[in-house]
Amino acid sequence: QVQLVESGGGLVQAGGSLRLSCAASGRASSTYAMAWFRQAPEKEREFVAAISRGGAALRYGDSVQGRFIISRDDDTMYLQMNSLKFEDTAVYYCAAGPVVGMTRVYYGAWGQGTQVTVSS
Repeated sequence: QVQLVESGGGLVQAGGSLRLSCAASGRASSTYAMAWFRQAPEKEREFVAAISRGGAALRYGDSVQGRFIISRDDDTMYLQMNSLKFEDTAVYYCAAGPVVGMTRVYYGAWGQGTQVTVSS
């Protein structure tokens, strides 16, 4: 089983940038596809971005396309968030699974989440 730990969340002004990290550890952690999801208060958990185990395949949610960039270095995944908006405020979760997907069902391992707050 892989363990995931997110970091890098915080408070930022609208228009600013923030970089999240997700460190994976455990058995064969570098062989997993990884993804970011987010959940705002009283809303469903939303897909943000995903990356294949080799980094060749990328997926982005419509709301972050062109503003966020996902990348990875073996078993550490990053999310560079640019041009942040108030509506990006949420708890961001790291996830890992066998293949890249854009829904929660593809991912069996989850981190505890990191809070991102964008002030307007």
